Amino acid sequence: MNIVLIGMPGCGKSTVGVVLAKVLGMHFCDTDLVIQEREGRRLQEIIDAEGNDAFLVHERDALLSLSLENTIIATGGSAVYSDEAMQHLKKSSTIVYLQVSEPEIERRLSDFGGRGVAIKDGMTVADLYNERMPLYEKYADITINEDGTDIPAVVGKIAEALARR
Repeated sequence: MNIVLIGMPGCGKSTVGVVLAKVLGMHFCDTDLVIQEREGRRLQEIIDAEGNDAFLVHERDALLSLSLENTIIATGGSAVYSDEAMQHLKKSSTIVYLQVSEPEIERRLSDFGGRGVAIKDGMTVADLYNERMPLYEKYADITINEDGTDIPAVVGKIAEALARR
């Protein structure tokens, strides 16, 4: 069984995922790195060269290629745009939504530039947050609110929630 972390860019999926993997004795996979390795370039380079829609296809294909066990999987924030990919992950995973308030995401992501975030031209962080939140909620088996907590507390909340399942 795997644990998949979903949530907005900047919510800490990769950071929390590494710590959680150590605490639970599991492997760790960052799907942004899988995409970069498959494509031979950084996420932002893919978006700049091919656009958001093509990037989302690369992301979906990378997610569908995963066949992992006993792994914490940190997805990109846009993974939830592909129902096919999320259903693939859900078959062998518990999906954990790392929920952070929109103002906190704004604070953490003062500049999207160079980060490889799939965001449509003219969209604000608030627009992106409002578009994605229903998708995160749709796929989540567990929701962990991170506001006012640090990484050890978030990892502890996840471990407790998993133990109750």
